[in-house]
Amino acid sequence: MDVTIRPISISGTVRAPASKSIAQRLLILSAIANTPTFLAIEHASDDIAATVRCLRALGARIQPMERRDSSGTSTRGLRVTPLPHDPSGRPVALSDVALNCNESGATLRFLIPVVCALPARARFSGEGRLPERPLAPLTDELLRHGATIEHKSAKELPLVAEGPVRGGRYSIDGSVSSQYISGLLLASPLLDEGLDLHVLDPFESKPYVRLTAEALERFGVHVLSDRLDGEHGDSQAIRGAHFEHATRFIVEGRQRLVSPGDIEIEGDWSQAAFWLAAGAIGEDVRVSNLNLSSVQGDRAILGALALMGVRVSREGGICQATGKGLRGAAFDLSDMPDLVCPLAAVAALAEGKTRFFGTRRLRLKESDRLESVRNALTALGGKATLLGDELEIEGVCELSGGVVDAAKDHRIAMMAAVCALRAKGPVTILGAECVSKSYPTFFEELRALGGSVEEA
Repeated sequence: MDVTIRPISISGTVRAPASKSIAQRLLILSAIANTPTFLAIEHASDDIAATVRCLRALGARIQPMERRDSSGTSTRGLRVTPLPHDPSGRPVALSDVALNCNESGATLRFLIPVVCALPARARFSGEGRLPERPLAPLTDELLRHGATIEHKSAKELPLVAEGPVRGGRYSIDGSVSSQYISGLLLASPLLDEGLDLHVLDPFESKPYVRLTAEALERFGVHVLSDRLDGEHGDSQAIRGAHFEHATRFIVEGRQRLVSPGDIEIEGDWSQAAFWLAAGAIGEDVRVSNLNLSSVQGDRAILGALALMGVRVSREGGICQATGKGLRGAAFDLSDMPDLVCPLAAVAALAEGKTRFFGTRRLRLKESDRLESVRNALTALGGKATLLGDELEIEGVCELSGGVVDAAKDHRIAMMAAVCALRAKGPVTILGAECVSKSYPTFFEELRALGGSVEEA
């Protein structure tokens, strides 16, 4: 699907969708918990659907459901009936199953250790660039602890993963993907020996690991962390003051995952960031359903926009960004790489230069996202340059419009749509359907705000 967006002012309030990152973690824990769980997820993205499909293949029952509270208000979501349990209370999965993770790196990297810990046997496959994205740091550790990992080709996928796998001490490079760390933590309650996980510096995307720890806590599993300074005294709770400096995570094995019953999932800051970027470049947009104390790393969009001269207002769970006199800034995105696209849209129209560093891993996303951002902005009359693995954008007074190839990357498509709002002429986005990976209703929301969106 190609989409043409004509420059026109938009206004109104957008409700941020349920956080994709949180939903995927909670779905997995719900599938291995003790009793059913209801998750409030109104619109399932492709990545959430991939997680659901794989959990069903392992034996969990996941059904759409509409829940009504005492006031009669209805909420749509998913009811997860977990895997059956053996007499000892251990979840039992189906084995020799095929798990197609589509393009979801989180689904793949979370479920490989979970499958091995159950233990079960599964053949993992994927689409797009997923078969090329690295797995070796994770699979090497699983092999070292007794798992069987069989690659069927020179690429990472397809592969067969089979347990059992032992717990104990694991070491993971923290600079490749936080999803390896989260996958091991999600599997940890299933390990008889528990998990003593050492994350080697540099430890990037720490907020995503905190999301995993919070998800485990909601199911009654406690994650402890030690401090970076080398002191090995009392461990600090994951919410403790020293979490930011932790390199070691400890989870006792065979903890009982207790379903909390009904779970509301907070709004997604990664998706809200695009609407806040639209506000920063001059649109009258507010975003609701946001948790202002969230541990989602992309909540940092508020501070980042403020550094660029944007006025950010907050009231309850509603945020609004208002831009005037935008200026360039420098950003280390090591902990929040997904913000490069919304911030790039703002930087394209800001005075001076904006520089993004800590962005090396963006080359391993759905596209080489550094290249894709540069190509998209250049196609629209912007000025973007790659300096190795860093991105520099020099602001222009006005974007011209043009044709952008989304490169099968959902965040590139959404960035181009935001840029189109302040372009001189129309912007056509090729392959715009890729937004369904994370935000299937994005263009519907844009229309509801008064945007001109034509599909071809």
